[in-house]
Parts: sequence; structure tokens; C-alpha cells
Amino acid sequence: MKNDFVFTSESVTEGHPDKLCDQISDAIVDKFLQQDPYSNIVAECAVSTAIVFIAARFDSKASVDFTNVARNMIDTVGYNTKEFNSKTCSIVTSLKEETNKRYTEFDENSLSDDEIEKIAGKHQVTVFGYACDEGPELMPSPIVFAHKLARQIKSARINKVIPYLTPDGKTQVGIEYKDNAPYRVHSITVVVSQNKHSGPEIDELRSDVYEAIIKPVFEAESLKPDANTLIFINPDGPSIIGGPSTHSGLTGRKTSMDTYGAYARGGGAALSGKDPMRMDRIGAYAARYAAKNVVASGLAKQCELYLSYCIGLTRPVSLYVDTYGTGIIPDAEIASLVKKHFDFRLAAILKEFNLRHLPAKHKNGFYRKLAVFGHMGRTDLDVPWERTDKVHLLK
Repeated sequence: MKNDFVFTSESVTEGHPDKLCDQISDAIVDKFLQQDPYSNIVAECAVSTAIVFIAARFDSKASVDFTNVARNMIDTVGYNTKEFNSKTCSIVTSLKEETNKRYTEFDENSLSDDEIEKIAGKHQVTVFGYACDEGPELMPSPIVFAHKLARQIKSARINKVIPYLTPDGKTQVGIEYKDNAPYRVHSITVVVSQNKHSGPEIDELRSDVYEAIIKPVFEAESLKPDANTLIFINPDGPSIIGGPSTHSGLTGRKTSMDTYGAYARGGGAALSGKDPMRMDRIGAYAARYAAKNVVASGLAKQCELYLSYCIGLTRPVSLYVDTYGTGIIPDAEIASLVKKHFDFRLAAILKEFNLRHLPAKHKNGFYRKLAVFGHMGRTDLDVPWERTDKVHLLK
């Protein structure tokens, strides 16, 4: 990566149609796992004007009302306009119940190492994990600030600081780097939707957004907008209503903001809507866990970890570490330490993170909370792959 450059990342709020789909898909996963932690479930969702489409394949002892889950999620997100709401939107489902495929029915917490070794992955997948020392989240600054702005849009709406906001909003932050370190805020873009045609006027909206959203986010930050920072607030003018009545959505279409804001590579597969037996989901979590511990230990200022899995094999067929020249020891030695202290086998990841039992421990679900504002770098949730509990082993 160049020493001096500008990098931008984007985020969206919980009411963006793509994120609404991610949340519905993960709320379905939560409902299955809360009743039956050994459920095998993949759920995908699409939304458009006044319609929600859910496609799912599952093998489970649980009983889940898909339409009710979707309607509850629409209410939770905050859509209650005549254009789109939980009561009047049509919900269409295409469901396939699979039987006699209960290869998921094992208790990972009681397995021996030999038994873990016998549980092979069912999917071929490439995943990446990344961490850097740009802030306490050990995440790239552009995506951190983009998510913070998106959260502040939600806060301003929920707390009626800006009472005319709808749940749909977008943010983008550009950070200027010098010598590979964040140097200044290059640009900020915030796009919000309002709930009526009658106002406010665009100048009032821009003033409200700047005062209630942009200023609070950067007040406590060491990196702040300066006189030359480009600030765009609804540059195309007012956006009325927004959400599914304005643009369609689909599960898994925002993978870069789910991970590292495109600053580091991603495997490309959707994270949401999949039970924890899917390696494309949990492998990405395990890779982040290892990369974060490498950076937290001081072994490198940046770390990208690559894992590749093949169907029928238990362990990754490839593990590669790249510290972009910031490692205090060679990358090959860091990779050896990672192999020694982190277990990337499917059942081992389930056991390490307790992934199949987390939804039952959270009344309002676990995975649906990850479906907006990122799966990585979360400081507002107790997310197991964000722990730095193996730093002492790496040091």
C-alpha cells in the first residue's frame, strides 16, 4: 500500500434496505438457534416496495414463524410509514425443510481433540482477517468513523434530536494517510432521509445534520475535520422517506462494511443469514481474532490473515500472514505462532466462541445485532472474536 493516500469507507444505517435484509436473515438464524442450537439454517432476504421475499433452507427441531420474524424486524428498525410498514407489506416465502442431514448434532464442548479432527468442513471458502493499530478498535479509521456517523444518525432519530429522520441513511468518510498513518479527515458525506415532503428545507436539514450528527462524532476524537475537510450533506438534495419504497435491498450486499470497509481484503461471501456451521462466516471471525491478537501483542502494526478451506478437510489448506512490512519479526514466524496458538478447525472455532449457543444467551438475539454497523471491531457488544486474550501467548 502507498505511504501517502486517501482512503474512503462507507456505512449505512439499520433502515437501509440491504441492511434490513441482513437483519431479517440473522433474526431468523437467531430464532432457530435459540430453540435448537444444532440447527442448520441458511436464510436470504430481498425487499422492495411493499414486499419482502424470504428464501430459506433448514434442518432443525425448531419451529419458526418466518413472516412474524420479518414483521417484528421491520417494526424494530422503525418503518411505520404508509409507504412501507410491517402491517401492510406482503411477505412471500420459499422454504425448504431438509431432513436426515443432522451432521451438525454434536456437542463441541465435550469433544476430544481427536473427535474435533474428524469434523470436516462442508464448504470451500477463502476468508481474511485484518487488524491495525490506528485506534482502540484495532480497525481502519475510515470504516470506524463511517460506522460512528451511521450510529449517530440512528441516535438522532431515536432520541428525536432530528425528529423528521427515517431509518434509512448513508455515510462515507475519507481519511488522508501520510507514511501509512491517518493524518487528517479528508472528506465526510452524510445522506439522510426525511419523513415528509413538506420540509425541512435543505439548508435547515444540512445544519441539523452537521450539529447533531457530525459534530458530536468528532468532538472527542484526536482526528477532527479541519478547514479544508470536504463535507457533503445530502449533496443531491432532500431524500424523502427512503428505504424499500425508494430502493431495493438484498442480504449480503454490503460485505465491505461488514468487515474492514474495503481497506483490507474480504472473502466476498455474505456473513449474515448463515448458521455457525458455515465456514465462510465463522472462519472470517476466527481470522479477525487471530489478526487482532497479533497487532494487540505488538508483533506488527498491521496484520492480514488469509485462510483457505476445502470441502471434506478439517484444517485450512492454506494459512498466510502479511504484515505489510510492519512486523517486528518475519511474517513466516508470525504465521508459525498463529498456527501454534489458534485452532482454525470448524468444531474448535465453535467451541472457542460458543457460537451456536450465543443467541440463547441473548433474549433479543445475537447475530441480528451484528448485521448492522459491522461484524468486526465491535466495542458495544461482547463479541468473542474481538477479545485479545491470547496476547500473552504471542508475546
